[in-house]
Order: sequence, then structure tokens, then C-alpha cells
Amino acid sequence: MARRSVLFTPGDRPEMLRKAPSAGADVIVFDLEDAIAPQRKEEARETVREVLSDPDFDPDCEVCLRVNADESMLLDDLETVLEPPAMEPNSGFRLDSVMLPKVGSAADVRDLADELAMFDASLPVFALIESAAGVLAAPAIADARATDALVFGAEDLSADLGATRTEEGTEVLYARERVVTAAAAADCTAIDTLVTDFEDEKRLREDTEFAIQLGYDGKLAIHPAQVDPINEVFTPNESEREWADRVLEAKREADAEGRGVFEVDGEMIDAPLIAQAERIRERASAAADRSEDATSR
Repeated sequence: MARRSVLFTPGDRPEMLRKAPSAGADVIVFDLEDAIAPQRKEEARETVREVLSDPDFDPDCEVCLRVNADESMLLDDLETVLEPPAMEPNSGFRLDSVMLPKVGSAADVRDLADELAMFDASLPVFALIESAAGVLAAPAIADARATDALVFGAEDLSADLGATRTEEGTEVLYARERVVTAAAAADCTAIDTLVTDFEDEKRLREDTEFAIQLGYDGKLAIHPAQVDPINEVFTPNESEREWADRVLEAKREADAEGRGVFEVDGEMIDAPLIAQAERIRERASAAADRSEDATSR
């Protein structure tokens, strides 16, 4: 499953919610948290439920709901959006996953899973790590049964730390690396933090390239204009795909001959480079599948 781009859309804007799939993101997130003023929360819940229940709303991407972290607001979110018959078979209701913000421990994910079960909903959870406690607990959070993705949120983390955000990002680099490492150890998706200046495509592309170097699978977006650049950077280019194909073909030949190390393009290839080639092929395959799904609609 491709999760290269994860696009937030405010839950109180029905026209934007319905239009969100056209941006081409792999995941669209209907937001009931930061994008919504307190006095508009209930309106946003009702709006999201209406859109998700509409039979004509049938996007070719993953549909995620970001709920509120506050316990009372979280329950209000679920009670309104998932009110029966939402999760009943053949109801026409469409929701694929839930994003939980400000996750500080594995217990937060388990509690959400228990609350979802009250509505007969068993949905994968995107655990948003955006506090010092969450960073330190990242391995346990990733290991929680319901966790399907770890999401790194640098902006709230910086505020929690009292750090000053910089373009270089050195103030959050340790946390950024810890989150992706925890996700890899638990074999779940790792989604990188957003670039707040949606008009700076150059910076977005550079930051996305660095996220790939760290091992992330996708990146948050706050504007539709960010989706295509993110998708393009996360999709291996032709030279990368050809290198991966040569490496994996040479590996098959080496395996048949009982050799553990072999040469490709003048470079000695061993296990780490084989893993890199396999990852490139997986990313290319996921991107191709996503493109085919979009074309078939």
C-alpha cells in the first residue's frame, strides 16, 4: 500500500472534503483536530459523517480521520462520525483508518482501539508522535497492536521541547530518526513531518529527499499543491529502478552459484545494498499500483 503523501483537509469544509481525492494523495485525512476551531467541532463532525456516508463519495485513496486527543472530544468525534449504522456492512460509509494526535504512550493507542470497538470498528491507527513523551515511547507505540503507522510531527514537538524550528531541522533530528527507527523495528509505515510553507516547492522536495534518506515511507501535506512533488520524490526514477533490477537479477545469479557477494556496475554488492534495491522495487511497485487504481476509476 502506497502512503507517499498524506493530505490534511479541514473537517468543516464540505466542498474541500469532497474535492480532496482529486489532489492525488495516497491518503486523505479529514481533520477534526487542529484545523477546527472549538466552536465549530460539532459542525465538522456532522460534515465529515455526511461526506463519508455519501454513496457518491468513493475515492481511490485511503480515507483517514484525525480525531481529537482530549478524551471527551474524542468520544464526541466517534459518537457523531461512527454513529450506527455507519460501520454496518453495506452501509455505504467509507473510512479506512484513524489518526490519533499527541500520542504519548502505547496505552493511548490501546484506549482508542477499545473505543473504536464500542462502535464495531476495527481500524488501523496512525499514531502521531509530537511530544517528548511520545518520542521516548515510540518503540512501544509502534508495537501496539492497532498501530499501523507512526507519524512524526515536528511543529508541536518543538513547542513541547521549547526548541526553535529551523530549516535545517537539527533541533528535531534525533526525534525524527527515533520515530522512523521505531517504525522500522515494528514493520509499520513511517510518515514524516510537514513543510509548513506550501509555496516553497524547492524546500519541500529537498526535505522529502532527506526523509527518504532517513527511511520514511511518506510525508504529510497541508496543501494540495504539495501532493505531486511528494509523490514524485517518493516514486523511484528510471535509473533507480534499473539499478535495483540489475542488483536483484545479479543476486539471483549469485544465489544459484552459491556466492554471497557479487559485483554490479563496478560496485561490490552485499546485504545492505540488496535491501536497498528491494526497497526501491517495493516503492516503485506500490506507486505503480496506486497509479493503476486511479486510472481504473
